[in-house]
Amino acid sequence: MKIDFRALALAAAALALPSAAFAHPDPHLFSGGAAAGLAHPFTGIDHILTMLAVGMWAGLLGGRARWLVPAAFVGVMSIGAVLGAAGVGLPAVEPAIATSIIVVGLLIAASVRVPAAIAMMGVAAFALFHGHAHGAEMPAMAAPLAYGLGFVTATVMLHGIGLLAVYGLRPAPQLLRTAGATIAVAGFVLLLPYVL
Repeated sequence: MKIDFRALALAAAALALPSAAFAHPDPHLFSGGAAAGLAHPFTGIDHILTMLAVGMWAGLLGGRARWLVPAAFVGVMSIGAVLGAAGVGLPAVEPAIATSIIVVGLLIAASVRVPAAIAMMGVAAFALFHGHAHGAEMPAMAAPLAYGLGFVTATVMLHGIGLLAVYGLRPAPQLLRTAGATIAVAGFVLLLPYVL
């Protein structure tokens, strides 16, 4: 199967339209409990793509990596959220999030397989920035624990959807590689405002 890179670029650009490109449109959009935390990862394409991609890559790695890689992401993301909520600054949070989309998308597209421990360290580095964004944008009136449990639950759900997608696409590995490439292109589109 040939990859139509023009269609791929068009799809990625559509996904990254400015109105929906960033997962941080309005931190007061929802009330401050678990519902707000659960909704937050779904409010922007950058978080959705990363969470799906981490689940997909974990599925490609197989074995214990199927649960260890997402668990590492969730654990370090939680640490990042505490840092963000506490006002501890991290440099270039949004560009790091966009870069995570590119990297994990390319890992899927190239079917890169590494030991679970290396994959865990890789996703953990990006998870710190994702968590920071969640914590920094927690509504002022939020109950931190409930909000945190909400976005952790949403993250686990998105990882699970990505993992299931791998099993659905196993009979068509080219489609899986195309999905990874599409995710990577979307990441490049999201990164452009920071490099231009």
